[in-house]
Amino acid sequence: MIEIRDLQLLSALARHRHFAKAAEECGISQPAFSMRIRNLEDRLGVSIVRRANRFQGLTEEGEMIVLRARRILDDAKALEQQVQAAKGEITGTLMLGVIPTAIAFTGRLTKHLRKAHPRIVTRIETMSASAIQHRLDEGSLDAGVTYGDSIGTDLRQVQPLYEETYVLLAPAHMVEDTGPIPWAKVADFPLSLLVPQMQNRRILDRIFLDQGLHPDVVAETSGFTASMVMAREGLAATVVPRVLLRSLGDLKGTKVLPLVDPVVSKPICLATLTRDPELPTVEALRAVVTSLR
Repeated sequence: MIEIRDLQLLSALARHRHFAKAAEECGISQPAFSMRIRNLEDRLGVSIVRRANRFQGLTEEGEMIVLRARRILDDAKALEQQVQAAKGEITGTLMLGVIPTAIAFTGRLTKHLRKAHPRIVTRIETMSASAIQHRLDEGSLDAGVTYGDSIGTDLRQVQPLYEETYVLLAPAHMVEDTGPIPWAKVADFPLSLLVPQMQNRRILDRIFLDQGLHPDVVAETSGFTASMVMAREGLAATVVPRVLLRSLGDLKGTKVLPLVDPVVSKPICLATLTRDPELPTVEALRAVVTSLR
């Protein structure tokens, strides 16, 4: 009989597409990981992995097995959580993918979830909007905090959270005024922005492009921390979500200017898969979001 552990290893391999990374996630050595996958292939009598000098992907049979494995793992996870919920306590790990611009809001959301259900452990991973959609579809995320206009509603529940608006965070010596500033002037600052793969960066690039602007990008980062440090150290300005600065408070040596001409806002939502049966941890998160509106 196939063991749940083998299905967990196979799911990790399909997600990472790399034996060493999958083995590390699963907490076993790569040789032991590879041996269990080979033993699973022998037990089923099919090749699951296309092999060469490195991982080359899954065979057609392997792809089918992974799909069934994920359903079985989902059912096992739901069963375990439902047993605990029947005892009057919702417990388990909630896998949450979050775009970088929504990290601050997610921290507050986690606080409310923790207050309502102290036995739920929230595991937060920062990633792009496209990665969130992909990992929701493959079942390796329970929920995503992402852009509402970039997530499909097919087989997903989407709950609005807030509207994302933007401000310029600039070294104090670079600006004289504290009032609103048009995007046309933002392009004149040395800027540190997110990497082009991020949806937030694509939003900013579209704004600049629509106005025929050519921003002076001097640094690109995968998160906002480095950009905000550069602003505080007087090296570069950055464009950040207003909600992020509200959570951090004043940053010494910087000025915050609202951005206008145009005023841009983007909807942020909670996206969860429609499952049968539903995970109690996901239902609890949805309920908390509903209570905050």
